[in-house]
Amino acid sequence: MNRFGRLLRHLVETRLVTRRRFPPAVLDRIEAAVAAAETTHAGELRVVIETDLDAWSILAGRTPRQRAIEVFAGFHVWDTELNNGVLLYVLCADRDVEIVCDRGFNGLVTAEEWRGVCQAMETEFRAGRWQEGALAGIAAAGTLMARHYPASGRSGNELPDRPALL
Repeated sequence: MNRFGRLLRHLVETRLVTRRRFPPAVLDRIEAAVAAAETTHAGELRVVIETDLDAWSILAGRTPRQRAIEVFAGFHVWDTELNNGVLLYVLCADRDVEIVCDRGFNGLVTAEEWRGVCQAMETEFRAGRWQEGALAGIAAAGTLMARHYPASGRSGNELPDRPALL
């Protein structure tokens, strides 16, 4: 889609719509899913849901991936003892999901495996199944994380389990 179309989509997407998609009860379920997934591995999973990007970002061509990397740094997902933090970033206006992981996952989980998690979530989101998409993504990411960081190496909960809404 061209920048004008994307800009329009971001302008009409509102935080109210995001809060309707992710009301407190759904956020509770997502938080519980993150906590449950983290019992199966020593990694740290952080979920951040953003409604839209500002007009200047859209006009400048900022991609969801670029924004996810900024969020990864801003939420200190990289600051875990084992360098095994994973950000699951949702940009509602674009129906886009990005996963950014710390260097502890380099060479362990392929980009294609992470992309598969993102695509499955995006499919659910496009069908209007926001809760189902989020929960499926958390479970799938948890499975990939458990493969390389077993729960026996867990050093405590270093990042909040509650999803952040931006």
